[in-house]
Amino acid sequence: MSVKRVVIIGATSGIGLEVAKGYLKAGWQVGIAGRREEELEKLRRTAPGQVCAQVLDVTHEDAPYLLKQLIDELGGMDLFLLSSGIGKQNLSLTPDIELQTAATNVEGFIRMVTAAYHYFEQQGHGHLAVISSIAGTKGLGSAPAYSATKRFQNTYIEALDQLAHINRLPIVFTDIRPGFVATPLLKDDKYPLLMNVSAVAAHIINALNKKKRTVIIDRRYQVLVFFWRLIPKWLWVKLPVKN
Repeated sequence: MSVKRVVIIGATSGIGLEVAKGYLKAGWQVGIAGRREEELEKLRRTAPGQVCAQVLDVTHEDAPYLLKQLIDELGGMDLFLLSSGIGKQNLSLTPDIELQTAATNVEGFIRMVTAAYHYFEQQGHGHLAVISSIAGTKGLGSAPAYSATKRFQNTYIEALDQLAHINRLPIVFTDIRPGFVATPLLKDDKYPLLMNVSAVAAHIINALNKKKRTVIIDRRYQVLVFFWRLIPKWLWVKLPVKN
């Protein structure tokens, strides 16, 4: 059986890093990318014959070119996982925070996902996965850009899935929607139902192995999102949701 190859964007910390470690343990060849070279190198040194690394910023125009370099060095790509994203509470509605969030979660997202799509289009097959969030379920007044950009990501992946079917491309798409995870993105403990990042990474790898299309992690959040969706808009806007 041939060795499988995964490329993970945003593998310097948090979910992306833990998923990369999981695939290394499973024997995959792993390509990692992110902004912090020292963190990439630290992981590469743990398995130098199994890891290729590339410094890359999804908000920069050269990101697709650098992604292609990483894929070539890795020797191909079977699975692409975009784990790069930012999000902040912004009760003061500071424009810079909203624009920075959109630059990464929308502009950077499009840049990387379309590059992966075209690679799999040329290859004739592949698995394209992204980590979005349950925050895309409703508009969160405490984080307008974050919730809006995550809804955008949910819809974009759904649209690409349809586009692949139109073009008869055997590309699998997976939209991973975690709840709150204890990562550097959430720098304090004020968030409810915080999940352990290693456990979340194990859930993600299991879902990707099963090629699921949409995954809400974990069961508590599956229940939460089910009832969340039932709240009518007139009532939702009156709820004092701050976290």
